[in-house]
Amino acid sequence: MDYQLDLDWQDFLQRYWQKRPVVLKGAFKNFVDPISPDELAGLAMENEVDSRLISHHDGRWQVTHGPFESYDHLGESDWSLLVQAVDHWHVPSAALMRPFRQLPDWRIDDLMISFSVPGGGVGPHLDQYDVFIIQGTGRRRWRVGEKTPLKQHCPHPDLLQVELFDAIIDEELQPGDMLYIPPGFPHEGYALENALNYSVGFRAPNGRELIGGFADYVLANDLGGRRYSDPALTPRAHPAQVESDELETLRAMMSEMLQDKQTFSHWFGEFISQSRHELDLAPPEPPYQADEIYELLQSGEMLERLGGLRVLRIGETCFVNGERIVTEHAAAANALAREYIVSAEMLGDALEDPAFLATLAALINTGYWYFRD
Repeated sequence: MDYQLDLDWQDFLQRYWQKRPVVLKGAFKNFVDPISPDELAGLAMENEVDSRLISHHDGRWQVTHGPFESYDHLGESDWSLLVQAVDHWHVPSAALMRPFRQLPDWRIDDLMISFSVPGGGVGPHLDQYDVFIIQGTGRRRWRVGEKTPLKQHCPHPDLLQVELFDAIIDEELQPGDMLYIPPGFPHEGYALENALNYSVGFRAPNGRELIGGFADYVLANDLGGRRYSDPALTPRAHPAQVESDELETLRAMMSEMLQDKQTFSHWFGEFISQSRHELDLAPPEPPYQADEIYELLQSGEMLERLGGLRVLRIGETCFVNGERIVTEHAAAANALAREYIVSAEMLGDALEDPAFLATLAALINTGYWYFRD
Protein backbone atom coordinates (compact mmCIF):
# COMPACT_ATOMS: atom_id res chain seq x y z
CA MET A 1 0.00 0.00 0.00
CA ASP A 2 1.16 3.54 -0.76
CA TYR A 3 0.74 5.63 2.40
CA GLN A 4 0.22 9.36 1.92
CA LEU A 5 1.14 11.66 4.81
CA ASP A 6 -0.80 14.92 4.89
CA LEU A 7 1.94 17.15 6.25
CA ASP A 8 3.53 20.47 5.26
CA TRP A 9 7.12 19.43 5.86
CA GLN A 10 8.58 22.93 5.57
CA ASP A 11 6.18 24.27 8.19
CA PHE A 12 6.64 21.21 10.42
CA LEU A 13 10.44 21.45 10.38
CA GLN A 14 10.40 25.16 11.18
CA ARG A 15 7.84 25.00 13.97
CA TYR A 16 8.14 21.58 15.59
CA TRP A 17 11.14 19.46 14.59
CA GLN A 18 13.33 19.07 17.72
CA LYS A 19 11.42 21.98 19.26
CA ARG A 20 7.87 21.09 20.32
CA PRO A 21 5.64 18.00 20.38
CA VAL A 22 2.48 18.12 18.30
CA VAL A 23 -0.59 16.02 17.54
CA LEU A 24 -1.38 15.83 13.82
CA LYS A 25 -5.01 14.77 13.51
CA GLY A 26 -5.84 12.81 10.38
CA ALA A 27 -2.23 12.79 9.21
CA PHE A 28 -2.96 9.59 7.30
CA LYS A 29 -6.36 9.67 5.61
CA ASN A 30 -8.39 6.46 5.61
CA PHE A 31 -5.57 4.66 7.41
CA VAL A 32 -5.39 0.90 6.91
CA ASP A 33 -3.21 -1.23 9.20
CA PRO A 34 -0.43 -2.96 7.25
CA ILE A 35 -0.30 -5.79 9.81
CA SER A 36 -2.76 -7.60 12.08
CA PRO A 37 -2.26 -8.29 15.81
CA ASP A 38 -1.98 -12.01 15.01
CA GLU A 39 0.78 -11.37 12.44
CA LEU A 40 2.63 -9.18 14.93
CA ALA A 41 2.35 -11.88 17.59
CA GLY A 42 3.71 -14.39 15.08
CA LEU A 43 6.75 -12.22 14.37
CA ALA A 44 7.45 -12.04 18.11
CA MET A 45 7.77 -15.84 18.11
CA GLU A 46 10.79 -15.69 15.77
CA ASN A 47 14.30 -15.93 17.24
CA GLU A 48 15.74 -13.17 15.07
CA VAL A 49 13.07 -10.61 15.98
CA ASP A 50 13.54 -8.24 18.93
CA SER A 51 10.32 -8.19 20.98
CA ARG A 52 9.05 -7.47 24.49
CA LEU A 53 5.92 -8.00 26.55
CA ILE A 54 5.32 -5.27 29.13
CA SER A 55 2.57 -5.58 31.72
CA HIS A 56 1.56 -3.99 35.00
CA HIS A 57 -0.71 -5.22 37.74
CA ASP A 58 -1.30 -3.63 41.13
CA GLY A 59 1.57 -1.19 40.56
CA ARG A 60 4.08 -3.92 39.65
CA TRP A 61 5.69 -3.86 36.23
CA GLN A 62 6.94 -6.92 34.35
CA VAL A 63 9.07 -7.10 31.19
CA THR A 64 9.59 -10.32 29.25
CA HIS A 65 11.74 -10.60 26.15
CA GLY A 66 10.89 -12.76 23.14
CA PRO A 67 10.83 -15.00 21.31
CA PHE A 68 7.49 -16.08 22.77
CA GLU A 69 5.92 -19.51 22.57
CA SER A 70 2.42 -18.64 23.73
CA TYR A 71 0.22 -15.73 24.81
CA ASP A 72 -2.39 -17.85 26.60
CA HIS A 73 -1.31 -16.60 30.02
CA LEU A 74 -2.17 -12.97 29.24
CA GLY A 75 -5.34 -11.35 30.45
CA GLU A 76 -7.58 -8.85 28.69
CA SER A 77 -6.05 -5.68 30.14
CA ASP A 78 -2.82 -3.89 31.12
CA TRP A 79 -0.26 -5.37 28.74
CA SER A 80 1.51 -4.45 25.50
CA LEU A 81 3.48 -6.44 22.92
CA LEU A 82 6.26 -4.38 21.30
CA VAL A 83 8.19 -5.56 18.25
CA GLN A 84 11.24 -3.68 16.94
CA ALA A 85 12.33 -3.26 13.32
CA VAL A 86 9.14 -4.70 11.84
CA ASP A 87 10.11 -2.99 8.57
CA HIS A 88 12.90 -5.61 8.31
CA TRP A 89 10.48 -8.52 8.37
CA HIS A 90 7.15 -7.40 6.99
CA VAL A 91 7.03 -5.76 3.56
CA PRO A 92 3.60 -4.06 3.91
CA SER A 93 4.69 -2.46 7.20
CA ALA A 94 7.91 -1.18 5.64
CA ALA A 95 5.79 1.03 3.37
CA LEU A 96 4.96 3.16 6.44
CA MET A 97 8.57 4.37 6.53
CA ARG A 98 8.55 5.92 3.09
CA PRO A 99 6.48 9.06 3.77
CA PHE A 100 9.23 10.10 6.21
CA ARG A 101 11.95 10.29 3.55
CA GLN A 102 11.57 14.06 3.51
CA LEU A 103 14.00 13.61 6.42
CA PRO A 104 17.51 12.19 5.85
CA ASP A 105 17.70 8.41 5.47
CA TRP A 106 20.70 8.26 7.78
CA ARG A 107 18.64 9.71 10.63
CA ILE A 108 15.74 7.26 10.29
CA ASP A 109 16.15 4.13 12.41
CA ASP A 110 13.36 1.58 12.39
CA LEU A 111 9.63 0.91 12.73
CA MET A 112 8.49 -0.38 16.12
CA ILE A 113 4.93 -1.71 16.29
CA SER A 114 2.99 -2.29 19.48
CA PHE A 115 -0.28 -4.04 20.19
CA SER A 116 -1.91 -3.05 23.44
CA VAL A 117 -5.04 -4.19 25.25
CA PRO A 118 -7.01 -1.69 27.40
CA GLY A 119 -4.68 -0.10 29.93
CA GLY A 120 -1.60 -1.39 28.13
CA GLY A 121 1.46 0.86 27.90
CA VAL A 122 5.05 1.22 29.07
CA GLY A 123 4.48 3.94 31.66
CA PRO A 124 5.71 7.55 31.72
CA HIS A 125 9.15 7.85 30.14
CA LEU A 126 11.28 9.95 27.85
CA ASP A 127 13.41 9.16 24.80
CA GLN A 128 16.62 10.75 23.58
CA TYR A 129 15.54 10.62 19.94
CA ASP A 130 12.71 11.92 17.77
CA VAL A 131 9.71 9.68 17.26
CA PHE A 132 6.52 9.80 15.20
CA ILE A 133 3.73 7.62 16.64
CA ILE A 134 0.96 6.68 14.21
CA GLN A 135 -2.32 5.43 15.60
CA GLY A 136 -3.67 2.33 13.91
CA THR A 137 -6.73 0.28 14.86
CA GLY A 138 -8.26 1.27 18.20
CA ARG A 139 -7.89 4.32 20.43
CA ARG A 140 -5.04 5.38 22.66
CA ARG A 141 -4.68 8.30 25.03
CA TRP A 142 -1.38 10.18 25.05
CA ARG A 143 -0.01 12.64 27.56
CA VAL A 144 3.15 14.66 26.81
CA GLY A 145 4.89 16.95 29.30
CA GLU A 146 7.24 19.88 29.06
CA LYS A 147 10.97 19.30 28.59
CA THR A 148 12.10 19.80 32.18
CA PRO A 149 14.41 17.81 34.48
CA LEU A 150 12.55 14.83 35.92
CA LYS A 151 13.62 12.11 38.32
CA GLN A 152 13.95 8.71 36.69
CA HIS A 153 13.47 5.31 38.30
CA CYS A 154 13.43 1.64 37.30
CA PRO A 155 10.26 -0.18 38.35
CA HIS A 156 11.84 -3.17 36.57
CA PRO A 157 15.52 -3.67 35.56
CA ASP A 158 14.52 -3.42 31.87
CA LEU A 159 12.24 -0.41 32.24
CA LEU A 160 13.22 3.22 32.85
CA GLN A 161 10.39 5.57 33.77
CA VAL A 162 10.04 9.16 34.96
CA GLU A 163 8.00 10.69 37.76
CA LEU A 164 4.51 12.00 37.06
CA PHE A 165 4.43 15.18 34.98
CA ASP A 166 1.97 17.91 34.03
CA ALA A 167 0.65 17.48 30.49
CA ILE A 168 0.97 20.06 27.74
CA ILE A 169 -0.68 17.53 25.38
CA ASP A 170 -3.50 15.26 26.56
CA GLU A 171 -5.22 13.75 23.53
CA GLU A 172 -7.04 10.64 22.41
CA LEU A 173 -5.65 9.38 19.12
CA GLN A 174 -7.74 7.57 16.57
CA PRO A 175 -6.76 5.68 13.39
CA GLY A 176 -4.64 7.88 11.11
CA ASP A 177 -3.72 10.42 13.80
CA MET A 178 -0.03 10.97 14.51
CA LEU A 179 1.92 12.30 17.47
CA TYR A 180 5.42 13.77 17.08
CA ILE A 181 7.66 13.88 20.16
CA PRO A 182 11.13 15.48 20.11
CA PRO A 183 13.94 14.21 22.36
CA GLY A 184 13.61 14.82 26.07
CA PHE A 185 9.84 15.43 26.32
CA PRO A 186 8.27 12.99 28.81
CA HIS A 187 5.28 11.08 27.51
CA GLU A 188 2.89 8.32 28.41
CA GLY A 189 0.38 6.43 26.31
CA TYR A 190 -2.13 3.78 27.22
CA ALA A 191 -4.74 1.96 25.18
CA LEU A 192 -8.43 2.65 25.69
CA GLU A 193 -9.28 -0.45 23.65
CA ASN A 194 -7.31 -3.03 21.68
CA ALA A 195 -4.94 -0.83 19.67
CA LEU A 196 -2.05 -0.93 17.22
CA ASN A 197 0.60 1.80 17.23
CA TYR A 198 3.43 2.41 14.78
CA SER A 199 6.53 4.26 16.01
CA VAL A 200 9.01 5.63 13.46
CA GLY A 201 12.17 6.23 15.46
CA PHE A 202 15.29 8.20 14.58
CA ARG A 203 18.98 7.72 15.19
CA ALA A 204 20.79 10.24 17.35
CA PRO A 205 24.31 8.93 18.04
CA ASN A 206 26.06 10.42 21.04
CA GLY A 207 29.74 11.32 21.27
CA ARG A 208 30.60 8.07 23.02
CA GLU A 209 29.14 6.01 20.17
CA LEU A 210 30.91 8.11 17.56
CA ILE A 211 34.32 7.93 19.22
CA GLY A 212 33.94 4.20 19.89
CA GLY A 213 32.90 3.54 16.30
CA PHE A 214 35.75 5.62 14.91
CA ALA A 215 38.27 3.86 17.18
CA ASP A 216 37.03 0.49 15.90
CA TYR A 217 37.48 1.71 12.32
CA VAL A 218 41.03 2.93 13.06
CA LEU A 219 41.97 -0.46 14.50
CA ALA A 220 40.29 -2.48 11.74
CA ASN A 221 42.05 -0.47 9.03
CA ASP A 222 45.44 -0.26 10.78
CA LEU A 223 45.40 3.54 10.86
CA GLY A 224 47.07 5.89 13.32
CA GLY A 225 50.45 4.18 13.30
CA ARG A 226 52.50 7.35 13.73
CA ARG A 227 54.20 7.41 17.14
CA TYR A 228 54.79 10.30 19.49
CA SER A 229 58.22 11.91 19.17
CA ASP A 230 60.00 14.79 20.91
CA PRO A 231 63.37 15.58 19.24
CA ALA A 232 63.54 19.02 20.93
CA LEU A 233 63.27 17.59 24.45
CA THR A 234 65.22 19.50 27.13
CA PRO A 235 66.17 18.63 30.76
CA ARG A 236 63.23 18.82 33.14
CA ALA A 237 63.24 20.20 36.67
CA HIS A 238 60.04 18.34 37.54
CA PRO A 239 60.16 14.88 35.92
CA ALA A 240 56.58 14.05 36.97
CA GLN A 241 55.20 17.03 35.08
CA VAL A 242 53.45 16.53 31.71
CA GLU A 243 53.87 19.82 29.89
CA SER A 244 51.03 21.55 28.06
CA ASP A 245 52.87 21.47 24.71
CA GLU A 246 53.27 17.70 25.09
CA LEU A 247 49.54 17.31 25.72
CA GLU A 248 48.85 19.46 22.68
CA THR A 249 51.08 17.25 20.50
CA LEU A 250 49.27 14.14 21.71
CA ARG A 251 45.87 15.74 21.12
CA ALA A 252 46.95 16.78 17.63
CA MET A 253 48.04 13.21 16.85
CA MET A 254 44.56 11.98 17.70
CA SER A 255 42.66 14.78 15.99
CA GLU A 256 44.61 14.65 12.71
CA MET A 257 42.85 11.41 11.81
CA LEU A 258 39.48 13.07 12.40
CA GLN A 259 40.60 16.00 10.26
CA ASP A 260 41.24 13.69 7.30
CA LYS A 261 37.98 14.22 5.39
CA GLN A 262 38.20 11.02 3.35
CA THR A 263 38.96 8.85 6.38
CA PHE A 264 36.13 10.45 8.32
CA SER A 265 33.55 10.13 5.54
CA HIS A 266 34.50 6.51 4.79
CA TRP A 267 34.23 5.65 8.47
CA PHE A 268 30.93 7.45 8.95
CA GLY A 269 29.40 5.88 5.86
CA GLU A 270 30.27 2.40 7.09
CA PHE A 271 29.24 3.20 10.67
CA ILE A 272 25.85 4.80 10.01
CA SER A 273 24.78 2.44 7.20
CA GLN A 274 24.95 -0.57 9.50
CA SER A 275 21.56 -1.77 10.67
CA ARG A 276 21.11 -1.99 14.43
CA HIS A 277 18.78 -4.97 14.03
CA GLU A 278 18.90 -8.29 12.21
CA LEU A 279 18.06 -8.28 8.52
CA ASP A 280 15.84 -10.91 6.92
CA LEU A 281 18.62 -12.10 4.63
CA ALA A 282 17.81 -14.91 2.21
CA PRO A 283 20.72 -15.32 -0.21
CA PRO A 284 19.56 -16.95 -3.45
CA GLU A 285 20.42 -20.60 -4.02
CA PRO A 286 22.10 -21.12 -6.38
CA PRO A 287 23.72 -17.68 -6.61
CA TYR A 288 22.97 -15.55 -9.64
CA GLN A 289 25.58 -15.17 -12.35
CA ALA A 290 26.21 -11.69 -13.71
CA ASP A 291 24.85 -12.58 -17.16
CA GLU A 292 21.62 -13.92 -15.59
CA ILE A 293 21.12 -10.63 -13.75
CA TYR A 294 21.72 -8.69 -16.97
CA GLU A 295 19.20 -10.77 -18.90
CA LEU A 296 16.54 -10.59 -16.18
CA LEU A 297 16.81 -6.81 -15.89
CA GLN A 298 16.79 -6.33 -19.65
CA SER A 299 13.67 -8.50 -19.90
CA GLY A 300 11.82 -6.11 -17.56
CA GLU A 301 12.37 -7.74 -14.16
CA MET A 302 12.94 -5.33 -11.27
CA LEU A 303 15.09 -5.47 -8.18
CA GLU A 304 13.57 -4.69 -4.78
CA ARG A 305 15.61 -3.60 -1.78
CA LEU A 306 15.50 -5.77 1.35
CA GLY A 307 13.39 -4.28 4.14
CA GLY A 308 15.46 -2.31 6.64
CA LEU A 309 18.58 -2.26 4.45
CA ARG A 310 20.42 1.03 4.91
CA VAL A 311 21.78 2.41 1.64
CA LEU A 312 23.44 5.82 1.95
CA ARG A 313 25.64 8.14 -0.07
CA ILE A 314 28.41 10.48 1.01
CA GLY A 315 29.61 12.48 -1.97
CA GLU A 316 29.92 10.01 -4.83
CA THR A 317 30.49 7.02 -2.54
CA CYS A 318 27.71 4.55 -1.77
CA PHE A 319 27.50 2.55 1.48
CA VAL A 320 25.36 -0.55 2.00
CA ASN A 321 24.97 -2.07 5.46
CA GLY A 322 28.44 -1.08 6.61
CA GLU A 323 30.19 -1.79 3.29
CA ARG A 324 31.65 0.77 0.91
CA ILE A 325 30.60 0.14 -2.68
CA VAL A 326 33.26 1.16 -5.16
CA THR A 327 31.97 1.99 -8.64
CA GLU A 328 32.50 4.63 -11.28
CA HIS A 329 28.80 4.66 -12.15
CA ALA A 330 27.48 7.42 -9.93
CA ALA A 331 24.00 7.52 -11.51
CA ALA A 332 23.48 3.79 -10.99
CA ALA A 333 24.73 4.01 -7.38
CA ASN A 334 22.40 6.95 -6.86
CA ALA A 335 19.46 4.88 -8.12
CA LEU A 336 20.29 2.05 -5.70
CA ALA A 337 20.43 4.54 -2.83
CA ARG A 338 17.35 6.58 -3.74
CA GLU A 339 14.92 3.97 -5.04
CA TYR A 340 13.40 0.97 -3.29
CA ILE A 341 12.68 -0.71 -6.63
CA VAL A 342 15.15 -0.37 -9.51
CA SER A 343 14.86 -1.23 -13.18
CA ALA A 344 17.34 -1.61 -16.04
CA GLU A 345 16.44 1.90 -17.18
CA MET A 346 17.41 3.37 -13.79
CA LEU A 347 20.77 1.59 -13.84
CA GLY A 348 21.44 2.70 -17.41
CA ASP A 349 24.80 2.13 -19.08
CA ALA A 350 26.27 0.70 -15.87
CA LEU A 351 24.74 -2.66 -16.84
CA GLU A 352 27.12 -2.81 -19.82
CA ASP A 353 30.13 -2.69 -17.47
CA PRO A 354 31.20 -6.17 -16.24
CA ALA A 355 32.72 -4.62 -13.09
CA PHE A 356 29.40 -3.00 -12.09
CA LEU A 357 27.51 -6.19 -12.89
CA ALA A 358 29.90 -8.13 -10.65
CA THR A 359 29.29 -5.64 -7.82
CA LEU A 360 25.53 -5.87 -8.34
CA ALA A 361 25.70 -9.67 -8.37
CA ALA A 362 27.55 -9.63 -5.03
CA LEU A 363 24.84 -7.42 -3.50
CA ILE A 364 22.03 -9.63 -4.82
CA ASN A 365 23.74 -12.85 -3.78
CA THR A 366 24.19 -11.47 -0.26
CA GLY A 367 20.41 -10.98 -0.15
CA TYR A 368 20.45 -7.17 -0.10
CA TRP A 369 18.34 -6.92 -3.28
CA TYR A 370 16.05 -9.52 -4.79
CA PHE A 371 14.01 -9.89 -7.95
CA ARG A 372 10.36 -9.11 -7.39
CA ASP A 373 7.89 -11.97 -7.75
